[in-house]
Amino acid sequence: MIPKSNSPTAQAPLLQVSDLRCAFKSSKRKGFFGPHHLIHAVNGVSFEVNAGEAFGLVGESGCGKSTTAKLILNMAHASGGSVLYRGQELVGLSHQAWKPLRRRLQYVFQDPLGALDPRMTVLDQVIEPLTIHQLHDRNQQRQLATQLLHSVGLQDHQLRKYPHELSGGQRQRVVLARALILEPELLICDEPISALDVSIQAQIINLLQELRRAMGLTLLFISHDLSVVRHLCERVAVMYLGQIVEMGPAKQLFNEPRHPYTQALISAIPKADPGQRSERIPLMGEPPSPAAPPAGCRFNPRCALATERCRNEVPTLVQSGDNHAVACFEAKIPVTEVA
Repeated sequence: MIPKSNSPTAQAPLLQVSDLRCAFKSSKRKGFFGPHHLIHAVNGVSFEVNAGEAFGLVGESGCGKSTTAKLILNMAHASGGSVLYRGQELVGLSHQAWKPLRRRLQYVFQDPLGALDPRMTVLDQVIEPLTIHQLHDRNQQRQLATQLLHSVGLQDHQLRKYPHELSGGQRQRVVLARALILEPELLICDEPISALDVSIQAQIINLLQELRRAMGLTLLFISHDLSVVRHLCERVAVMYLGQIVEMGPAKQLFNEPRHPYTQALISAIPKADPGQRSERIPLMGEPPSPAAPPAGCRFNPRCALATERCRNEVPTLVQSGDNHAVACFEAKIPVTEVA
């Protein structure tokens, strides 16, 4: 069930993810010779991304954010659900049918050094996607790649360098340029700044915002850093143990979080003003294993508000009239179940 947005583009979402699931076998068995445990990395995730917006997907490490991104781009195999891009089903699509779509949907990896070929220069790495898709002649390719590298802040003397000769921030700019050279419509950024220094993180985020405006990009931004998501995104979904537990407009979600998990995450965001202190909401224990999730609400073992109902029933994602959806029996708001 997908909570709807009241934005003008909500009538025709660019990307529609419905009940997306991914389960894979773990190395552990049930007993000595029993079947392998199944790990439900993504378990019934649904959301929409409207054209031109920045949509944030947040949560702790291991909650299934990156797996969700890879399922959307067919980099991992979905065991159920649907992914529609402009109405076209992507789940189960053949490699041949995917090729033209790769130009429209691009991925920015978390580790820029691992994403780049150590044997190729910066300029050649950005030219390569144009060569693969047989776009333009060699001179035009070189000109377009050079212009784009300049636009992301690299200088001429850096274009002939290899990845190991660049700083982390410079490498991430190269990865961005390589993703954008094909003029994609949707850019999926998977923790693109987590490996960078704080000052460099701010530069990359500001660059992303500039590129969004200049190129009309739609952004799916995946991060565990809520302060960055708050600054960058219009709408946000919060994931916990393979499921979305809260979703809504960013300003509203950060100012009035309704799920206990979201409240705890937001309470941990550092405040710029020392006088603006808020009480930290501690999370009890560690996240359960996705191979053996708890019965009922998956958050109940760590939740101070958990009741007997929470331990036995699974809450569904329900939405109020303000387009703010939450999966919690104890959320004190008037809600109606999403149709």
